[in-house]
Amino acid sequence: MKINLYILALTAFFSAACREPAQQIMSGPEAVVAGSSARITITSPAFIHNAPIPSKYTYDGQNVNPPLKFENIPDETKSLALIVDDNYAPGQVWVHWVVWKINPKALEIKENSVPVGAVQGMNTYGYPVYMGPSAPKGAGTHRYSFRGYALDIVLPLSAGAKPEDTEKAMEGHIIGKGELIGFYTR
Repeated sequence: MKINLYILALTAFFSAACREPAQQIMSGPEAVVAGSSARITITSPAFIHNAPIPSKYTYDGQNVNPPLKFENIPDETKSLALIVDDNYAPGQVWVHWVVWKINPKALEIKENSVPVGAVQGMNTYGYPVYMGPSAPKGAGTHRYSFRGYALDIVLPLSAGAKPEDTEKAMEGHIIGKGELIGFYTR
């Protein structure tokens, strides 16, 4: 019972503390479509929005990607893309996973898998794979963003493309976006 109350209190704290202002100035590929794209929904049966990510999905655990589900995908979507990052990392945004060319009809990414036909890009670690959350010991709680994009094209990138190349290729082609946020404390 104490643990459940602690988790609820922690979830409420992070939900209030990490709420982004409605008028936030955006950068990256989102800036191109700010205010004009559809809102897609990203959920996971493994954790809820603004709550802790189970250790199984972290570098300290099994280091496998959590299952993800996409809803409210615009009808005209040609492909989906996903970028997972930690924007609490000191000095830079730390990218943990980049995947594109996801079939918009699939509507999910299964645990520990890449959708059939999807392509993985390079993460900040220098590998084209999922690398789970792993903040430095004692660094406190980090915020991990699972950002999904509905695109009006299939990105013409090769496997292993850098995160910045993926974001640049998406500019002007985002017709929907959504975000699932999770926290991890090490």
